[in-house]
Amino acid sequence: MKTIFLLLFGFIFFQSNAQESTASKQVSTFTIEAPQLKSNKKIWVYLPKDYSASAKKYPVIYMHDAQNLFDAKTSYVGEWNVDETLDSINAQVIVIGIEHGGDKRIEELTPYPHPKYAGGKADAYLDFIVKTLKPKVDATYRTKTNAKNTAIMGSSLGGLVSFYAALKYPEVFGKVGCFSPSFWFNRKDINDLLSKTETFKTKVYFLCGDNEGDADVIPDMENVEKWVNTKRCECKKLNKKVIVKGGQHNEKLWRENFKKAYLWLF
Repeated sequence: MKTIFLLLFGFIFFQSNAQESTASKQVSTFTIEAPQLKSNKKIWVYLPKDYSASAKKYPVIYMHDAQNLFDAKTSYVGEWNVDETLDSINAQVIVIGIEHGGDKRIEELTPYPHPKYAGGKADAYLDFIVKTLKPKVDATYRTKTNAKNTAIMGSSLGGLVSFYAALKYPEVFGKVGCFSPSFWFNRKDINDLLSKTETFKTKVYFLCGDNEGDADVIPDMENVEKWVNTKRCECKKLNKKVIVKGGQHNEKLWRENFKKAYLWLF
């Protein structure tokens, strides 16, 4: 667990600016006021290659830690290559990347406070996404706005908050990419929330490696997946679990599995 926390902490402070930007021409940014967080947020936007030549609407993926998604220049220890991956398959999707709040990252991405590491302000962060950011995105871009066409995805604490978002806003997020979820951070509180949740219809892609530095990551993820399976028939194939042999808690694991997760979710 300590190893995982150091990696979480590293997201905040050790970003490299020693190279040229690698973001594709399909990627742009804007800044938006986030009153729920008492701050401004930098947002990264990926548009499909045919967006400007088309009049159609597209599904949307909301992703956390935008600094690590598109550009090696702003990433911690390598990017996800989200733009290059989606370009390579001519993906028909818009991606909205939300930059983490630096030293506020742990607060933003955790639903409940941890006795040692604090945090616990994910409700405000998700309220920003749902009530401020999503309306702006839907008004600016040609989006399919319903839950079936709206996903939320992230890794580590981003995996934790993505699954929590599906519990809190099932009418908004119909798909979840839950990569290396740090359920350990709020294990008891999440289990209590699950026990009070009567229905769950969200499509979920669970992913982790078997060498993440935390012995609990697999049983924690499997425990949540088992709960999901109690809420609907497995025959509906609405969730998938992938455990990567040798996979570690890093961008390499998430980058190499992003395409498979996207294709399965959409």
